[in-house]
Amino acid sequence: MEKEVEPAVLALINEKRLTGEKRTPVEIIARMGVFEARDKAGDHAWLATGDNVIATVWAELVSISGDGRWFYLESLDAQRRLDGGERSAQQIQRAKDRLTLLKRSLDAGQGVRAVLQTNRIAIADLETDKAAKVSTRVPDEQEWHVASWDADLKVAVLVRGARGWLPTDEDMLAARARGGVPVPPPKVVVVVASREELQTAALEYLTRHFAGYGYKPENVVGQNLGYDIEVKDKKGATLLKLAVKGTAAGMASFQLSAQERACAKTTDQWRLVVVTDVPGPAAAHKLYKPTEIDSASGLEPLLD
Repeated sequence: MEKEVEPAVLALINEKRLTGEKRTPVEIIARMGVFEARDKAGDHAWLATGDNVIATVWAELVSISGDGRWFYLESLDAQRRLDGGERSAQQIQRAKDRLTLLKRSLDAGQGVRAVLQTNRIAIADLETDKAAKVSTRVPDEQEWHVASWDADLKVAVLVRGARGWLPTDEDMLAARARGGVPVPPPKVVVVVASREELQTAALEYLTRHFAGYGYKPENVVGQNLGYDIEVKDKKGATLLKLAVKGTAAGMASFQLSAQERACAKTTDQWRLVVVTDVPGPAAAHKLYKPTEIDSASGLEPLLD
């Protein structure tokens, strides 16, 4: 809504709207070189003639820095809306298509042609209110560009005007609040003291994982069977025999013993399971069949 727009941004939009030709939102992007514009009216970015990238810049989310530069924070999380809720499949695809085009312009060192747009409803309700429609859309003669792209923080910065400028941390914090782009939590760094501690953490992680699905994981490390965890169903039937290997930063490699390799050849239930980033909140695992173990990342040659 216009009341959410910075006064300087709204002034430019009103000037363009009052002095330019009266055109519909579809006609505007068609004039900018978008083929089949009517069929693509609901998109948020377009590839126009000359490989030019055109993108909607929602005026309600444009921030102005202390030194007067206009910029726009672009969330790289295609799964979530401004309000934090999950997008529909169609909304996710539109967000992904937009991010693909913006990344394309960044990689090519090209600018972005922007259409400044205000909406008839509050910007936070843009993807949830069926009454959401474009109120005003005008082409911006000033070029924008993707000034930064941080996949870890899941945010990109679009800047209007000359290159070589980035917003300050203070500007970024205010813009995040304005645009509903959450500040990512600090990374949790877990220090693993030894290989034994790493292995114990991997075993505990897998035990919790399979138990959470109603299976019965049994730690058989001390029995020297060629695997570490036996996973059974509720009736006690064995489903998997897991040779467990934990990895983390600084300890990303592992070995399979001759006994483990021999066991892999005797039963179809045997699996190598590599647990990465343990212990810690980002732990994940991948299973390998006996025929796939040589493709496992981090596997070192056979022990003597």
